[in-house]
Amino acid sequence: MIRRSVEIVVSSFKMALQELWKNKLRTFLSLFGITIGIFCIIGVLATVNSLEQNIQNEVKTLGTNTIYVDKWDYSAGGGQNYPWWKYVNRPSPKYDELKQIKERTPSAKYAAFKISISDKVEYENNQLSGVNIYGITEEFNDIQPVEIAFGRYISESEFSQGSPAGVIGNEIAEKLFGEPERAVGKMVTVRGKKIIITGTIKKQGKTMIGGWQFDQSLVLSYRYARNIMDQKKADPLILVQGQDNLSSKALKDNLTGTMRAIRKLTPTKEENFTLNDINDFSDAISEAFVSLNIGGWAIAALSLIVGMFGVANIMFVSVRERTGQIGLKKAIGAKKRIILTEFLLESAFLCIIGGFIGLTLVFLLTQVLTSALNFPVYISTSNLALAIGICIVVGVIAGYIPARQAARMDPVVAIRSK
Repeated sequence: MIRRSVEIVVSSFKMALQELWKNKLRTFLSLFGITIGIFCIIGVLATVNSLEQNIQNEVKTLGTNTIYVDKWDYSAGGGQNYPWWKYVNRPSPKYDELKQIKERTPSAKYAAFKISISDKVEYENNQLSGVNIYGITEEFNDIQPVEIAFGRYISESEFSQGSPAGVIGNEIAEKLFGEPERAVGKMVTVRGKKIIITGTIKKQGKTMIGGWQFDQSLVLSYRYARNIMDQKKADPLILVQGQDNLSSKALKDNLTGTMRAIRKLTPTKEENFTLNDINDFSDAISEAFVSLNIGGWAIAALSLIVGMFGVANIMFVSVRERTGQIGLKKAIGAKKRIILTEFLLESAFLCIIGGFIGLTLVFLLTQVLTSALNFPVYISTSNLALAIGICIVVGVIAGYIPARQAARMDPVVAIRSK
């Protein structure tokens, strides 16, 4: 039985190749729709999935299972419709609240405080404006790792003593010192204060969602940074990361009770803080990309329908040209299901060939996009399997009526028509 099935598959594949070779132009025009359909579907899916994966990875860099405690709601949108009046008069997060959060929220694994400004950094005769200057507490690096390429990170003693030491971003180091490694041990000036550089942050590259932008940053300990910043105007923020295996929703619920207690809010009072869940951003991104995928499917469906008719046309012609052969097979005992299977397999193989041409075009597209964009575009294994599956389904649907016509032929009539 297995041997017979293999023989049928091999025979159908050979016949499909013969049909392709015998009528090259007709075959090309008929399979063009399948090729374009697969190119559209897999091209859109590959590009969109790669883009989504890149953005999701960037979101993860903001901290996994992390809540940002702020007065602003990040999910409320932006632009003219943003209800800034609702949040502007709220109290900003305070450093004193950090200790209370740690004490009152056992579900919190790490908690950190951050202040930041954008200002100029000077080294000898060089000066850079618009540098992100962060003041952070010790556990910030546990929530949002700062990878060091050269030198070292801020030490525990430098954190606790508020020493004038910090790490600098790759881009800033290149512009001020020529090479990133040369920044280590140098003194820079910020607002008239001298700061020694203990390390250079590993290059992050450009991001699509902004994020921390460590390449353009100078990171200091909070205890020192508060001496050169007005904390109330330095965009204060508390970051809280949950315990392992704890959902961000559970952490958010616990933090809500903690913050209401810290702010002494009665049950009837509205919350004067926002708990921004990083996982919510990830879910929102996934939902946004669903419509893009639907658009790709809609475009490709038209090409696949056209391609389906093209393949059906090839199969009808193939059945007509091989009528005598079909009659002989049936005369010597070939059953209807054998004839039906042979033609369905042939139709499926034709579509698979068109699909592989489409996949080749998609592969070339991914190479072009990868070189043009700041992230890799690739064809995933699931997309490859999807393409093959679509080709088989389309082939079976397109070839069913011709195959059924061949299977129902009367052997005597078929032989006479030879």
